[in-house]
Amino acid sequence: MAKYTADVVWMLAPGDDFRSGRYSRGHSVNFDGGVTVPASASPHVVGKWAVASAVDPEEMLVAALSNCHMLTFLHLARLAGFSVTSYRDHAEGVMEEIAPGRQAVTHVTLRPEIAWSGEAPNAARLAQLHHEAHETCFIANSVKTEVTIC
Repeated sequence: MAKYTADVVWMLAPGDDFRSGRYSRGHSVNFDGGVTVPASASPHVVGKWAVASAVDPEEMLVAALSNCHMLTFLHLARLAGFSVTSYRDHAEGVMEEIAPGRQAVTHVTLRPEIAWSGEAPNAARLAQLHHEAHETCFIANSVKTEVTIC
């Protein structure tokens, strides 16, 4: 069993009014490796009370799915005898209402662009590698969100 931690820290800023909902949603997420990331609620959710330049939880979920898929794919491609020189993905998540008053990131689309050194897999083998990566990815196995790889 592995254990992962993140420390989330928020404090009321001077002049903010918590009881009226007029307060910054800006905070920090400190990961166990020592990296601190500025975070916030999404501007789509709380408007001007968000910190637009910070990462929001929905973006972190989309990034985690993309990142896990990439790392798993790279490992599987290597085991299959292929050499990847670069991997780029423009991942996109969609938030939808799933019941009255309840929303979820229901769908994430991954759009990997991969460069190869030497022989590249044909379309069928590439699709198989992506399928295996999706089936093996720890994060994809942890969520109900539908993930599509284009």
